[in-house]
Amino acid sequence: MVSARSALERLRDGNRRFVSGVRKHDGLASQARRKELAAGQEPFAIVLGCSDSRVPAEIVFDQDVGDLFVIRVAGNIVASSQVGSVEFAAARYGTRLVVVLGHTGCGAVQATLEEIQRPTENQSRSLRSIVDRIRPSVQVLLATEIRHDPDALMREAVRANIRSSGNHLKHGSEILERLIESRELVVVGAEYSLETGVVEFLDAPPA
Repeated sequence: MVSARSALERLRDGNRRFVSGVRKHDGLASQARRKELAAGQEPFAIVLGCSDSRVPAEIVFDQDVGDLFVIRVAGNIVASSQVGSVEFAAARYGTRLVVVLGHTGCGAVQATLEEIQRPTENQSRSLRSIVDRIRPSVQVLLATEIRHDPDALMREAVRANIRSSGNHLKHGSEILERLIESRELVVVGAEYSLETGVVEFLDAPPA
């Protein structure tokens, strides 16, 4: 069983390899590895990340097939199916670390800010469901002076959304709350920089 602290260090080390261009894993599982995984999996971390094509968790953390239990959804939002997926992995595989992975320039966050400032009439219900999940965490920023600085507003909105999703996981599930209280699960937020490739962990223990 990999502890949350050890899992976090493995992710940090993997991201450093990714940024430096010296990757340990090429994403192609060997025949032996595939055979091993066919018998079962033991992911050392759960990653709830954005669906953005530029942020594939296994690559940016330089991990092998079978290392991460990855859940992807636009805007790294948390709804019932995402909560259930995290519950499943934590309970079934004993995975100790959950990372909510957002990224700079998130299109879903940008769309939410635009929708709040300039509402559209014909947005689909499905798209609106994503915007409505993000809205509460970013709307408060529009009541502050930061609203006059679009770059700063976007930066803070992305981070607010990451933290909101993390808080939802921490407090929106009896199963996860129980695991957190018994120190069997740690939930942290992280932001991937599209510009540099660096993942910054938010509110996580220092390396």
